[in-house]
Amino acid sequence: MIKNIIMGFFTIVVIGLMAYTASQGGAYHGGEHGKVIEDIGNKVAGEKIEKANDKDDREKEMDALNALREKAGSAAGFEVSNKYKSKCSSCHGINGSGFQYGKKLMGPKLIGQTEAKILDDLVEFKAGRKENIVMKGLLMSLNKSDLEELAKEIGDFERKSKEAPSSKKQENNKNKYDMSAW
Repeated sequence: MIKNIIMGFFTIVVIGLMAYTASQGGAYHGGEHGKVIEDIGNKVAGEKIEKANDKDDREKEMDALNALREKAGSAAGFEVSNKYKSKCSSCHGINGSGFQYGKKLMGPKLIGQTEAKILDDLVEFKAGRKENIVMKGLLMSLNKSDLEELAKEIGDFERKSKEAPSSKKQENNKNKYDMSAW
């Protein structure tokens, strides 16, 4: 009985403190201190915006052009199978470089590896001897001939990239779009 009275008393005290806090202007929202932090955030964001606006038109054009070059340069430049696109490209890149749109992807570079090495790695991942849950999950439904096809295709990436017309065009036109000479 005495336990219930003590618990009732503390419950009333807690509810009273909650009501007092709520009536004093939002302690749950940071009160006056929350406004100071909000002001700091606005000042930092404002400085970043000012720095971005400091660029002249030429610098903005160069940034846009470089972004387009980066995006175009990361395209494969050669055909890859739908199986590679669906199983491999999201982690290893559409051309096996490990990069896409100028950003490093989760998977390592595949281009330049031999067909035998890739097939061995695929078999090891599928069997679980090499630990990678993502790889094991992706390879689970593939049979040995599917793995061989993927290994053959990936092993051929280096040759395809050298023969790709887009890579030759990029080499020939490397300085064609260099705006610093204008």
